[in-house]
Amino acid sequence: MFEQVFKNIDDILHKDAGCGSELDYVEQTSWILFLKYLNDLEKDKETAALLSGKSYEKIIEPKFQWTTWAAPKLENGKIDHNAMTGDDLVDFVNGELFPYLKKFKTNAESADTIEYKIGEIFSELKNRIQSGYNLREVINLIEELRFRTHAEKHEMSYLYEGKIKNMGNAGRNGGEYYTPRPLIRTIVKVVAPKIGETIYDGAVGSAGFLVEAFNYLNKKSLSTSEVEILQKKTFYGKEKKSLAYIIRYYEYDFARS
Repeated sequence: MFEQVFKNIDDILHKDAGCGSELDYVEQTSWILFLKYLNDLEKDKETAALLSGKSYEKIIEPKFQWTTWAAPKLENGKIDHNAMTGDDLVDFVNGELFPYLKKFKTNAESADTIEYKIGEIFSELKNRIQSGYNLREVINLIEELRFRTHAEKHEMSYLYEGKIKNMGNAGRNGGEYYTPRPLIRTIVKVVAPKIGETIYDGAVGSAGFLVEAFNYLNKKSLSTSEVEILQKKTFYGKEKKSLAYIIRYYEYDFARS
């Protein structure tokens, strides 16, 4: 399912004047996927809260939620084809949505929060899709995707890995984001990190080394406190290029799932 959708999206972006290479395809697909993923994550949290008799306040304001601007639904559950498209959609994304999401960085309590990550991502990226009709087609395709089960997340991670690998043939130094996984796993095994140690990558790229280090340390025998250390106090990285940040989010989050 994911593979065919990604191919269809690349075909659409290939026709758009604002997207000139595989790097652009990955970047533009990523920010839209991120918002769809965030919407599904919030939906899951809301459901879990209701089942435990609690309330859940969504991070994103109603006007900017995926189900309001990207994929409003009819009563039969299908996407409302009167949803924004064309110039109206591009104007909303560029003039309202991105500025709103950028503000999360300055308003976040700390860098460990999802609010900060949202702000960081949208401070570094911009919408390059010039045609609102192309953007609408991409949104409609991504709305069809589901990545809640382990199998779905594994497939998404596998395809993302393939796209990053293909970036090496896309020009503009795209190959710098990709190191073969067997080589990474071997290096991690030789280093043999331990719980409680700080793991830092000064050229983090798409976070392949951090992901494999996480997988190496993430064992069923870990205590609750060790899991918290692993999740929140172990991994650090630095990267000067904006595209890597949102790719890194998927690499780490899907691996963690």
